[in-house]
Amino acid sequence: MSVLDKIDKPSDLRLIKKELLPELANDIRKLMISTVSEIGGHLAPSLGTVELTIALHYVLNTPKDKIVWDVGHQAYPHKIITGRREQFKTLRQIDGISGFPRISESEYDAFGTGHSSTAISAALGFAVARDMNNEDYKVVAVVGDGAMTGGLAYEGLLNSGHSGTDMLVILNDNEMFISHRVGALAAYLTKLLTGGLYSRLYKRVERFLSRIHFWGSQIMRVAKRFRVLLFPGMLFEEMGFAYLGPIDGHDINKLIEILTKVKDLKGPVLLHVITKKGKGYEPAEENATAFHGVGKFNVITGEPLSEPKYPTYTKIFSQTLVKLAEMDSKVVAITAAMADGTGLTNFQKEFPKRFFDVGIAEGHAVNFAAGLARAGYKPVVALYSTFLQRAIDEIIHDVCLQNLPVIFAIDRAGIVGEDGATHQGAFDLTFLRMIPNIVVMAPSNENELQNMLATAVNLNKPVAIRYPRGEGIGVKLDIEPQILEIGKSKLIMEGKDVYIFAVGNMVNSALKVSEKFKAEDISCGIVDARFIKPLDVNLIKEIARKVKKIVTIEENVISGGYGSAVCELLKDEDVKIKIIGLPDKFIEHGKQSDIRKKYGLTEDTIYSNIKEWLKKSD
Repeated sequence: MSVLDKIDKPSDLRLIKKELLPELANDIRKLMISTVSEIGGHLAPSLGTVELTIALHYVLNTPKDKIVWDVGHQAYPHKIITGRREQFKTLRQIDGISGFPRISESEYDAFGTGHSSTAISAALGFAVARDMNNEDYKVVAVVGDGAMTGGLAYEGLLNSGHSGTDMLVILNDNEMFISHRVGALAAYLTKLLTGGLYSRLYKRVERFLSRIHFWGSQIMRVAKRFRVLLFPGMLFEEMGFAYLGPIDGHDINKLIEILTKVKDLKGPVLLHVITKKGKGYEPAEENATAFHGVGKFNVITGEPLSEPKYPTYTKIFSQTLVKLAEMDSKVVAITAAMADGTGLTNFQKEFPKRFFDVGIAEGHAVNFAAGLARAGYKPVVALYSTFLQRAIDEIIHDVCLQNLPVIFAIDRAGIVGEDGATHQGAFDLTFLRMIPNIVVMAPSNENELQNMLATAVNLNKPVAIRYPRGEGIGVKLDIEPQILEIGKSKLIMEGKDVYIFAVGNMVNSALKVSEKFKAEDISCGIVDARFIKPLDVNLIKEIARKVKKIVTIEENVISGGYGSAVCELLKDEDVKIKIIGLPDKFIEHGKQSDIRKKYGLTEDTIYSNIKEWLKKSD
C-alpha cells in the first residue's frame, strides 16, 4: 500500500510521519501525471504545488481553516488530498469532478476560482466575516505569481493591508516575479523574521526614533525604504503586510516549520514561496508552457497523442493576422497572458515591437488598446471569450462610447469543454449585442474568419469576431482575404418549408440537418448569419414573410443572443420562430461533443428538435 492510499482526507494526512511526506509527494505526482496523460488537464502548475499543498493541509485544520486557491489550476494535489483521490480519474469529464475548486464539490473548496487574481479579496471576505462573528479559524490565499499581474490582486492587497485583519497570503512564485533568493541566507532571514527577533528589533528602533523630535519620523521612513535593498518584499510591507521569505516551496519540512510559526502571526502576512512548474516530470519542467494546459500525451516522451486533422481557428487567425500586419504597419496585437493560447506567438516573432502581452489584466488590455486606437493604430485584442467578460466596462465606455477602431478577436467562444463553467464562452454574443457602435461577426469556417479579420482591420470602428475552440472544417482558404459587406448574411440554400439561420460553427451542423430533412421531402433553407450586429434586416424580413417558419441556432445562451435579436426584429410579423441555443444556466465541464449532445447542439439533436417543432406548429 502506498502512502497516498492511506489518505482519504486531511485528518489522515496529519497522522503520517514527516519522513514519509516526500514519498507521499511522489505518489501524488505519479497519479497526476498518469491521469492527465489520459484525459488532459492543467499539469505543470499542479506539479509545482505538491509539497506546498501537503504542508498546508498538514499544518492547518481544514476544512475549518480556509484555503483559497488563485487560480484553481494549481489545486489538483488539493483535490487528491481532500477526498477526491478515487474520483480524480473523472477530472474534467462530464459528471466528473471539476478542474477547478468548486464550493458545491467539497467542503474543502472554500471558494470557486476559475479566473485569476480573485483569491486575496475573497480571503479578506472570509477573514472579516470570521472577526465579525467572533470565530476562530485561519484564512490562507495561495496566489500564483501570474495572478499578481492582475490589478484585482493589488486592490485586495491594499484593502487587506489597510484592514490589519489576520490572514496569510502565500505568493507561489514559479517564474521571475521577484528575484530568486533561495539559499542559506534567505532561509536564515525567514527563520529570523518568523522567530520574532525582527519584530522586536523593529519596534525597539521605532520607539527610539520616535523620541527624536522632528527628524525621528523622517529617519524611520528612510530606513524603511532602505530595507527594499535587502528585502524584496518591501512593496508588500508598504501595503501593510509582514513579508516573509522567499523559501523553497519543495522542502516539505521547511514549509511545515515556517507555516507552523506563520499561522499564528497577527495581521496580514505574505509568505513568498519559490516553486518550479512541472516539478518531478522532466518534459513539463523543460516546457512548462506546453504542459500548463495539455491534452492526452505519452507519459514516456511527453509527446501529444493526437494532432488536429485540420488547422484550428486559432492557427488561421494567427496566420491571417501576420499577413495583414505585413501589409499594414498600424496593425498591433495585444493579449493578456495568453500569447500561446490565442496564437500570437508567431506575430510576436515577426513584429516584436508591435506585440504586447499585458499580463492577466484584461481591463487594462482593452483600455490600452483604446489609447492606441485613438493615436491612429489598429489594435487587435486577442482573448478567450470567458476572459473578455472581465473587461465589459472598458469595452462599453473606453472603446464603443468613443467609437474607436479596436478589434476583439474572441477565441474559444461557445462550448469550450473540459474547463467547465468558468471557461465556457457562452455569453459574448449577449453582452456585446447590447453595446452601441460595435460590429459583431461569427465565421462559419476558416475562410470566413480570414475574411472577417481583413474586414475588421479596414473598417475603422469597434469590431468583435468570435470563433470556436478547436479545428476548422477543412475549407480551402482564399489567396487574399475578401472584404465583407457589413451586416450582410450569406444565403447558402433556398427553402420552401422552413429556414435555419445559423451562427458561426453551427452553420455546418445546419447544412447536415438540411440534408436529413431533404430525405423526408422537407425543403429547408440555410442562411449563414455572419453578422450578429447589425442584422441583415432585409433578408430576415423577406424570408419571414415568404416562409413563415424560422429557426435560429447559436452556441451562446438564448437570453439576449442572435435568436433574441431576430425575435425583436420580427415581433410585428406573422412568423413562427424557434430559437436553439444554450439554456439560462452555467454549462458544466465535459468533452465538447458530450456537452453539445446534452444541450441539443449536435446535428442529430437539432434535427429532432426542429422536426418536433414543425409538427407542433403545423
